[in-house]
Amino acid sequence: MPAKRPFERLPADVSPLNYGLCLKPDLIDFTFEGKLEAAVQVKHATNQIVMNCADIDIITASYAPEGDEEVHATGFNYQNEDEKVTLSFPSTLQKGTGTLKIDFVGELNDKMKGFYRSKYTTPTGDTRYAAVTQFEATDARRAFPCWDEPAIKATFDISLVVPKDRVALSNMNVIDRKPYPDDENLVEVKFARTPIMSTYLVAFVVGEYDFVETRSLDGVLVRVYTPVGKAEQGKFALEVAAKTLPFYKDYFNVPYPLPKIDLIAIADFAAGAMENWGLVTYRETALLIDPKNSCSSSRQWVALVVGHELAHQWFGNLVTMEWWTHLWLNEGFASWIEYLCVDHCFPEYDIWTQFVSADYTRAQELDALDNSHPIEVSVGHPSEVDEIFDAISYSKGASVIRMLHDYIGDEDFRKGMNLYLTKFLQKNAATEDLWESLEKASGKPIAAVMNTWTKQMGFPLIYVEAEQQEDDKVLKLVQKKFCASGPYAGEDFPMWMVPISICTSDDPTSAKMQVLMDKPELTLVLKDVKPDQWVKLNLGTVGFYRTQYSPDMLESLIPAIKDLSLPPVDRLGLQNDLFSLARAGIISTVEVLKVMEAFVNEPNYTVWSDLSCNLEILSTLLSHTDFYEEIQVFVKDVFSPIGERLGWDPKPGEGHLDALLRGLVLGKLGKAGHKATLEEARRRFKDHVEGKNILSADLRSPVYVTILKHGDSTTLDTMLKLHKQADMQEEKNRIERVLGAISQPELIQKVLTFALSEEVRPQDTVSVIGGVAGGSKQGRKAAWKFVRDNWEELYNRYQGGFLISRLIKLTVDGFANDKMAAEVKVRNMIYGGNSFVIDVGCPEL
Repeated sequence: MPAKRPFERLPADVSPLNYGLCLKPDLIDFTFEGKLEAAVQVKHATNQIVMNCADIDIITASYAPEGDEEVHATGFNYQNEDEKVTLSFPSTLQKGTGTLKIDFVGELNDKMKGFYRSKYTTPTGDTRYAAVTQFEATDARRAFPCWDEPAIKATFDISLVVPKDRVALSNMNVIDRKPYPDDENLVEVKFARTPIMSTYLVAFVVGEYDFVETRSLDGVLVRVYTPVGKAEQGKFALEVAAKTLPFYKDYFNVPYPLPKIDLIAIADFAAGAMENWGLVTYRETALLIDPKNSCSSSRQWVALVVGHELAHQWFGNLVTMEWWTHLWLNEGFASWIEYLCVDHCFPEYDIWTQFVSADYTRAQELDALDNSHPIEVSVGHPSEVDEIFDAISYSKGASVIRMLHDYIGDEDFRKGMNLYLTKFLQKNAATEDLWESLEKASGKPIAAVMNTWTKQMGFPLIYVEAEQQEDDKVLKLVQKKFCASGPYAGEDFPMWMVPISICTSDDPTSAKMQVLMDKPELTLVLKDVKPDQWVKLNLGTVGFYRTQYSPDMLESLIPAIKDLSLPPVDRLGLQNDLFSLARAGIISTVEVLKVMEAFVNEPNYTVWSDLSCNLEILSTLLSHTDFYEEIQVFVKDVFSPIGERLGWDPKPGEGHLDALLRGLVLGKLGKAGHKATLEEARRRFKDHVEGKNILSADLRSPVYVTILKHGDSTTLDTMLKLHKQADMQEEKNRIERVLGAISQPELIQKVLTFALSEEVRPQDTVSVIGGVAGGSKQGRKAAWKFVRDNWEELYNRYQGGFLISRLIKLTVDGFANDKMAAEVKVRNMIYGGNSFVIDVGCPEL
């Protein structure tokens, strides 16, 4: 790793009380003019003011002490490396309050950060641009000179000067709209003063939008803004948002503090969404739902992202992390509570089982690597912040909070949350502050337990064996760090404080015993457990650890998988642990495949989804060997019985999870070349293209991937034509993600070229290239070469953002030999040497 850049926070001599900010964007020349009038406090006499500023030209700057005259700055010294500017004054500014005025100009950039331009097409086919913002973590300084640190909070009075036929939005409600004196085509839109808040949460949008609106039960005006002509597609998110606000108000026992909230779909958007206070911005695919063309997984995705961003209105916006070191708390918490909220709105989604597959197991996979990092990473220079927007901050963060919630119990957890939010209202807090509030509410040693999970990387493997002693079972537990590379052989012995729950066949859904394992070995006596009863650790797969059972304990659990008496989330956890133990070389793969056969009667979507991911990883590893064909046959054998049971068309009374399961199973069978599935997919695709019988949204991905995997250049051309015709971003993305399934080398090249074309939005290029890398062995090689050959363009497009690390992760993920590892390392050192533990599964990303 290169040496960390020296970094100093802004000096505390001068701080803002209120920003009066007027911006005038030019949507033709892509520039903007700005006027800042800030009420500031000089805390220590000084003759200079240091602020953050990037890609902005200051024209004039002055300071007027209250009741005294204005002093003009004599010099602006830009430190571009550190994104700071020093304003020098000819005389000393004395302690007290005053007004800082700065006139400046900037560029509406095309980098999806700061104040930037976003390209869209009007219903009549014209290309136009909106002006939008993305400030987290450190890009407010690209829109106006400011104290761009989360702990330096102030209020904001924002006005925008915009063409009169455009919609202008900001964090607060509009309080005045009047003609602009110098140009009759413009209006000046003034917004109400914000509460005290951090700069990274400020937002404004200027563009053309329709909206749908409602009031939540607690009287908050909720609007969803959509592209013109697509208001209908905002209704689902509106419904979720209106249900979610009262849920959080009730959960935290703190009201939502603003008069309104807007949710808006932005065409070009690097993340998934951003929680700007009162004006939440989204990718179109994370907000828009079309009853005809949206699949079930898109609905679920929208519900989760809305739940995530609205949780931040309290946890993040009202109480904000003191510095980026505590980002994990902000994101981990929101990534956990979004599931609580969706479970409240849509109990039929069985969303907590999906959490284990989507977040918990993914976090464990990454955290078992030698180059993982602790959840809590000390961040200095802002350029390091992007490196921690990853699955450790989000998914492991969410998983340990879920474990903590379970350990404390819901009632005390809510009490602790309320203590925390009311104590730090409109202020900043650190991780320790939350532990303190939860400790107070629960009387448990929260800080001591949680520090073992957040301050050291990795997690334990708990080995367990049982011995029958008359009517009791005696369990012996041993914890050691779990490593993806094999049994842990380090000098030190990391230790965790592990909340352990144990159930037996007597009652698989409730804990017979709960204990905190705070040492390397532990012996427990389970009373009244007969020899023929099984014992299972980690009830509900809530504890963030893996379990390795002695052979006879594992053997006794197999019938409970077969007859489904073990709950779905426990069946899922059991096979996931086994797969990862096999991948780490701790047990043999044969043992896992044996246990897999017990899943013949499996009805649960999420269990299948996780099994399927594990088989995919196995399949990728075996693509380097002679066993690749055999594993395809195995996949067909495993999935065909459930495929036959489900069939192609929904049956009466089926729900959300059946739709997800059908898509998963047909996609697996189709890709593996299952004859009947392939034939039916081709027939249905032909009808779809000819307009005879449009495919339901839930069947499109599995059909597209099947016909491409076994298709030729005509198939690819047809898919690209469908992409061009698609009016909805979800459909375009659906096609982009599967194009990589094509297998001929010259067609793979065509897909890669397409990824960088005008046809694909910049934020989606990454998933096209990633799809090629994940599509086949040849695809992996071609994608990696393509990234190397086009590095300059890709790096310039995404530099300083997490899309670049996502791209590298996706393109090198499937490699399994030392030569490749060495090549990736060299390339990594040449290009900035960040360590990449990045994953695709972050809800906002």
